[in-house]
Amino acid sequence: MRKLLFALPALFLLASCGGSSNNTTTTTEQTAAEQKGENFMIDTLTTSVDWKGAHKGGLAPRWGKIKVTSGTISVEKDSVNGGEFLVDMKSLQVDPASVTEEGKKATDLEGHLKSPDFFDVEKAPTAKFVITKVAPYTAADGASLIADPNYLISGNLTLKDKTLNVTFPAKVQVTATSVTASAKFVIDRSAWGINYKTEGSPENWMISKDVEIGLTLNAKK
Repeated sequence: MRKLLFALPALFLLASCGGSSNNTTTTTEQTAAEQKGENFMIDTLTTSVDWKGAHKGGLAPRWGKIKVTSGTISVEKDSVNGGEFLVDMKSLQVDPASVTEEGKKATDLEGHLKSPDFFDVEKAPTAKFVITKVAPYTAADGASLIADPNYLISGNLTLKDKTLNVTFPAKVQVTATSVTASAKFVIDRSAWGINYKTEGSPENWMISKDVEIGLTLNAKK
C-alpha cells in the first residue's frame, strides 16, 4: 500500500444534531478543482453517508443513512486532486433503533425529513459534493472528529437549491488500485435554508441546527 495521501470528499447531511465539537468551515461556493490523472470510480455498494441529528441540547438523537449513487475521484502521482459524487436524497433512511419513544415511528420521521420542511426531495432529489481543494492537515488546523486525519478537504456541497463550500479534516489512503477516505463533520443546516424549528423561526429552535455527517468512501480504478 502506498503512503497515506491526498484527500477526498466527505459530505452530507441531515436534520439536526446537537453539541458535537468540530472545526468545519463554511464559505461561499468555490471553483471546482481540476481533475487530472487517473479516474477512480466510487463503489456505491461500500460507500456510505451517515447522518445524526438531535433536539436542542442533544436530546432525542436520531440517525440513519443515505445512498451515494455515483462519483469519481481523480488521482495523479499518488495524490487525490479532484472528484465529485451524487447522493440520492430520496434514499434517506432513519435507523429504527434511534426512535424509541412510544408511538413514534422511524418511517414517519423519514417522511418528514423528505418533505418541504427539510429536504423537499420531490423538488431536489439529488445532493452533490464537488472537491475544490485538498491540503495537508496539521495540528494547527484544530480539532478533528476522526482519528489521525491527514488532509483538509474543501468542496462545494449542494443541498436543495443552494451551494456552499465546506472544509473539514479527512483520513485518506491511496493505493495503486483504490482510494479510501473517512470523515466526520458538522454543518449548520440553516445555512442551506433548512430552517424548520431553528432559532428565530416561527416554530422556535426545538431542533438543533447542527447536523453531523459521516462519510466512508471507497473508490476503485
